Amino acid sequence: MSLLNQREYNFLKEDDRFTNERLALLTYGGSHAYGTNNEGSDVDLRGIYLPTKQEILSMTYDEKPFTNTVTDTVIYPLKQIVELLCNCNPNTIEILGTREEDIFAINDIGKILRENAYVFLSQKAYDSFNGYAVSQLRRLQNAIARDSLAQPDKEEHILQSIKRRMDTFEISYKDICDGELNLYIDDTDREGYDKEIYIDINLKNYPLRDLRSMLGEMNETVKQYGKLNHRNNKKDEPHLYKHAMHLIRLMMMGIDILEGKGINTYRKEKDFLLDIRHGKYSFDEIFEITDEYDRKFREAREHTDLPKYVDMDKVNELIAEINLQIVNE
Repeated sequence: MSLLNQREYNFLKEDDRFTNERLALLTYGGSHAYGTNNEGSDVDLRGIYLPTKQEILSMTYDEKPFTNTVTDTVIYPLKQIVELLCNCNPNTIEILGTREEDIFAINDIGKILRENAYVFLSQKAYDSFNGYAVSQLRRLQNAIARDSLAQPDKEEHILQSIKRRMDTFEISYKDICDGELNLYIDDTDREGYDKEIYIDINLKNYPLRDLRSMLGEMNETVKQYGKLNHRNNKKDEPHLYKHAMHLIRLMMMGIDILEGKGINTYRKEKDFLLDIRHGKYSFDEIFEITDEYDRKFREAREHTDLPKYVDMDKVNELIAEINLQIVNE
């Protein structure tokens, strides 16, 4: 029996949003899309549905994704997904890069979106893919290392996590010159600490909201380390290996985008990624692999031909073409 003919997918036949005219694209998501699925892997579906002629003319768009938790299906309305795509959001950009054989449904507008996926690509890929992946992997490193490292060394791990997160700040916030914001480790008299992270700030005429957001991101890194610091390592190892696999996959996809290779959701490195998931690499080896991909990602960002941000004129042109096609049908 075909997957979509199973009873739990009846909502695709019963909901007016998913007629042939309105369902632009429906494809695999998750491990089946990446090629990292194994026996027992859940099936995830991801897609895009279109507004009606009336919604376009009255500007009463549906801006919330349709979600079916039983089948782990998420189908985004066009208006919402365009905003996410412009930010190179990994969970949505991958929908436009799945293999042809992984597509369950596609209409003419779905084909237009996939053919023009390049208009949504920019240097934001570094922020969206690598910024998340590296910070998460560093937190994972902190959690794994907590039992074997002295407190000053753990503090150094947190500092490096924060600094890597700061590398993405130039995309989102006003530039900070050398010497205006410095982080370092020094002695402390705080109970339970031999060393502590300190910050020196020497900013003039700097937007308060940008500073607040940057400090918030730094604080979030410290908070997440605290959460991971209470894990039971042995109990959580399978989850941590799976987590590491997906984060390295994110870096691979982001590097492809910056190097001009397009959106490659299905990974040719799937066997290598599955080896990570199945624990064939130690965590120390995984962190060495991460360092290498981090270096490649930085190099790709430095030499990319992609614009800093998407060209909104091209995006608006594309969406206008799609809306006009819907209205004229």
